[in-house]
Amino acid sequence: MKFVDQFSAFRRKYSLSLNIVSDKTGIDLKTLLVYESGQEIPEEEIQKKIFSCANEGFSCNFAPKPDFSMQFSWESYAADLMVEYRQSVEEGKDIQKYEDLFSAAAKMEASEEKDRIADVLFDVVTKANIREGYQYIEPDDLPSIRALRNRPEEAEKKQAPQGEELYDKIYGAWLGRIAGCLLGKTVEGIHTNELHPLLKASGNFPMHRYILSTDVTDEIAENTKYPLRTRCYADKIEAMPVDDDTNYVVLAQVVVDKCGSDFTSEDVMRAWIEYQSKNAYCTAERVAYVNFVKGFRPPFSARYKNPYREWIGAQIRGDYFGYINPGNPEKAAEMAWRDASISHIKNGIYGEMFAAAMIAEAAVETGIEKIILAGLNEIPKTSRLHEAISEIISDWKKGMSREAAFSGIHARWNEHNSHDWCHTISNAEIVAAALLYGKGDFGASICMAVETGFDTDCNGATVGSILGMRNGAWSIDPEWVKPFNDQLDTSIFGVGRVKLSEMARKTIGHIER
Repeated sequence: MKFVDQFSAFRRKYSLSLNIVSDKTGIDLKTLLVYESGQEIPEEEIQKKIFSCANEGFSCNFAPKPDFSMQFSWESYAADLMVEYRQSVEEGKDIQKYEDLFSAAAKMEASEEKDRIADVLFDVVTKANIREGYQYIEPDDLPSIRALRNRPEEAEKKQAPQGEELYDKIYGAWLGRIAGCLLGKTVEGIHTNELHPLLKASGNFPMHRYILSTDVTDEIAENTKYPLRTRCYADKIEAMPVDDDTNYVVLAQVVVDKCGSDFTSEDVMRAWIEYQSKNAYCTAERVAYVNFVKGFRPPFSARYKNPYREWIGAQIRGDYFGYINPGNPEKAAEMAWRDASISHIKNGIYGEMFAAAMIAEAAVETGIEKIILAGLNEIPKTSRLHEAISEIISDWKKGMSREAAFSGIHARWNEHNSHDWCHTISNAEIVAAALLYGKGDFGASICMAVETGFDTDCNGATVGSILGMRNGAWSIDPEWVKPFNDQLDTSIFGVGRVKLSEMARKTIGHIER
């Protein structure tokens, strides 16, 4: 083979530009052009120098590697290894002897080597046994979950409201969710050491209204690390802005409209891919989405390399299943289980079942404790979530003060730790406490949920949804609904902006269907 043909084949094989060959060999670019054109044949020593350059630091051309700086943390299992360790220990896995290994690997820079070590650690936690003495039993499958409930065999069934009374409750649930979400959206991600001073400086502590843009003075903004200037404020909007907490309710309606009430987990999975981009999903949902694309079907999409599998993501997705099952918490919880199983396990699943069941019960029950117990009755009595919420109720019944109750939540969970901040159980405790201490008052309750910190928009939305259903739309003070003008923006393809009153009417259609 002529040199010119050899040179051309060599550059194609190793994806080498003439500039790279020039840089590596020191041969002038013009000279290489002459060689490549066949006008001149280089001496044998020069030919050897050219053909050896692929072995001098160009191995990456044979096996391309990703730019690890471009990997988003939620999509890289190696990025949150200490979250995986903490999650696995809380699940009862006997892996404490590997803590130092997890810690050392977590401190490594993102790299191919770190990914390989993370794969080994994933294998470790997957095969780990449950440690001796672990007291919780937390299945993922629905029959086992139901077998461990504390629910009466013949639960009292109450007649669901009809006609305009039902519409008032459904519309109230939609409005309540949006108002609670908007209240918390302004300060989502802030910690109470900065939130409370902001509220006090603006005469809004204890919290009793929306945080307004006018509350944020130059002095407050400069002395607060949280980016207050870039946030969404109730006095600066014409519709509720896009939020994952509200997208999920609308997307659930799309799924039910398309597939009926017998939708499957795979129907939900396909809807996620069809109706939203990857960037619409966070933490456990982002992992599940990426797993879908890789071919992992539910429930494996929830389990494969998902350190966020008990975080709050599913708990914010169950509202619509409560809406379309008024007075039937068991059915609402079943639908929530189908939805949650694509991205979560154990208490992550129970959180969505708990929320959906409470909303369904709130359509026919006014007693706050009874509403919460209806949610608890649909999850295993042997679970950490059941134990945590039962203790919140017990402390409330014993007369524990509001301040002590919320201080207790902060003592048990560290809001500065992402796992605690975003976990299902910590936030479910806030929801339950806000409902109990708020005594059914819509504004007081959503404000308690947000003022406590942690996942503010999620908790405000869940509390708002429950009390909006319980109290009805007419009972919500106009000051809570005025800012968004009955309008909600979504990032769902083909949906865009919707009117909440119309969404409520469509919900009624799904109930009647």
